[in-house]
Amino acid sequence: MKSSAAAEMTIGELAARFGLATHVLRHWETMGLLTPVRQANGRRRYTGDDLSRMTLIVRGKAAGLSLEQLRDILQAHRPEERRALLERHKAELEWRIGQIELSKRLIEHALGCSEPDFTQCQKFRQMCEEGPCA
Repeated sequence: MKSSAAAEMTIGELAARFGLATHVLRHWETMGLLTPVRQANGRRRYTGDDLSRMTLIVRGKAAGLSLEQLRDILQAHRPEERRALLERHKAELEWRIGQIELSKRLIEHALGCSEPDFTQCQKFRQMCEEGPCA
């Protein structure tokens, strides 16, 4: 059920809240990610429900999820279907976080390495052998 009229926002207000252009929200609506209430004059009104969906979309995109993946999550009809999608995306994020942590360790070593060419450093090479450098 949609929230009360007092909590409603225009497309411009909601877009500004997330630092987005209004055409982005219109695109997300055509993709089925957002379903604003339409007033008699055709203007979109966004509620707290839409604010929650926007937060999921923006955070999901920041984490690397595609709009299609986010749509699948938001449009899942059964809770177990939604949970399975979220579990799969969580596992993917955990793998990516591990890759980012490895990259960070390699960069930190390179920044502090006393070798003129850190790629020739024995410690750096050892780190690469322990895990993928790419």
